[in-house]
Amino acid sequence: MSAVAALSERLGKGAPLVSAWCGMPHPQIAGLLAREPFDVVALDMQHGTVEFADAVQAIPLVAAAGKPTIVRVPVGQFATASRLLDSGAAGIIAPMINSAADARALVAHTKYPPLGERSWGPTGAMALTGLDPAGYFPRANTLHTVLAMVETRAALDAIDEILAVEGLDGVFIGPADLSIALSNGAGVDPAGAAVTEALDHALSRARAAGKPIGVYAHVPERATLFRDRGFDLIATLSDAGLLRAGAQALLAALKE
Repeated sequence: MSAVAALSERLGKGAPLVSAWCGMPHPQIAGLLAREPFDVVALDMQHGTVEFADAVQAIPLVAAAGKPTIVRVPVGQFATASRLLDSGAAGIIAPMINSAADARALVAHTKYPPLGERSWGPTGAMALTGLDPAGYFPRANTLHTVLAMVETRAALDAIDEILAVEGLDGVFIGPADLSIALSNGAGVDPAGAAVTEALDHALSRARAAGKPIGVYAHVPERATLFRDRGFDLIATLSDAGLLRAGAQALLAALKE
């Protein structure tokens, strides 16, 4: 199994996958986290400071550790998603997918015909998979995983239609933005009762559609909860959060 294939071949087919989350731009950070027992490494181009060149350099470093890379692209940058897949990303997380039409536009850029309109040029992907064009093309649409973020009231209301879009592999929940939407802008509470209820609903709809569902956990306790509830992909603390947690643990031990 190649590092690229590891995501699609394991997601939703057994134990939940745990992903590191990288918002810092240096590729070596992703490469270092890939050496830890994470299943996946996620690069955040939406709210992190990871740029396209950083992601392209990080992907082979993560693959060298035998791990797949999934990239959250900026809002609406579906063309960037195509380029990242060409470069060997195993998957894409696309934020603010609020309707079936948004999901179809995402699929158009990330899947080859007949499912989509992705154009040919997967040089990095073929290098990392070890496949030639004749071997890569027929597998590409199932080799790469494309997840639509559900993080607004509109997306939650349309989740069945979003999940029904052919070529979309699954959904990924953003609890923080979802909490803002569900509270009508009153605040951010990703662990609140309204979000927990919405997460249960999204999980049930994904199960009904037979597609995997991922979620971001801002603290370890939430990651444990999501694991126990059966989410398929759990993204954990960011690289900055892990750095702070390690520093705090060291300093606390020294003070003792």
